[in-house]
Amino acid sequence: MTGPQIIKTPGGEELVVLPRAEYDALVAAAAEAAEDEADAAIYDSRTADLTAGRDARLPPEVSTALLRGESLLKALRKWRGMTQIDLAILADLGQGYLSDLEAGRRRGSRETLHKIAEKLNIEPAWLIGAGDKSCGE
Repeated sequence: MTGPQIIKTPGGEELVVLPRAEYDALVAAAAEAAEDEADAAIYDSRTADLTAGRDARLPPEVSTALLRGESLLKALRKWRGMTQIDLAILADLGQGYLSDLEAGRRRGSRETLHKIAEKLNIEPAWLIGAGDKSCGE
């Protein structure tokens, strides 16, 4: 068989029979189209965020630290060039408490995370609802 073959059922429904290679090519093309559609949706979402002034992207240095296994809070603090003591003093927190937040042993309140975000000069959304258990509410 070299191309598709159309078969009509007794009920009038038309069926198409095609070589396996053609079927595999169609499945691959459909998967690629779905992936392209998902990429376009992500692009549209990011473009809308930027247009609205909501740039939620983390700096590359922070992303790299996260990939190395550091917590989000620790990565942000180090990105800003602060020690735990520096940030603790600025945010009026104990250094041990900040250490517990970074290690995920404690969870900061919304108010505390807002205060930390302000002292780090970052968007509070980076710490609140970020999905990082070391910074959760």
